[in-house]
Amino acid sequence: MRLSHFFIDRPRFATVLSIFVTLFGLGALMILPVAQYPEIVPPTVKVTASYPSASAETVARTVATPGMATSRLPSRSRSAPTSTSHRC
Repeated sequence: MRLSHFFIDRPRFATVLSIFVTLFGLGALMILPVAQYPEIVPPTVKVTASYPSASAETVARTVATPGMATSRLPSRSRSAPTSTSHRC
């Protein structure tokens, strides 16, 4: 006997089973956490440049600013703060 014939021959059992599965699904929907959108981390680009005799302002002007202008990141990511440090 095929599975479909089992439920065709027993319509009450099929109805009760479908109601049970629906109630079980609704109960699970209330209990399980469901997020509309997943947590997505924006891409991060890290550039390291070493200019031993340059100041932090010079490195920011010659490396960081042109690099941000030519990057293919979305515009909101370009406004991220840049940090430069100068080591002697």
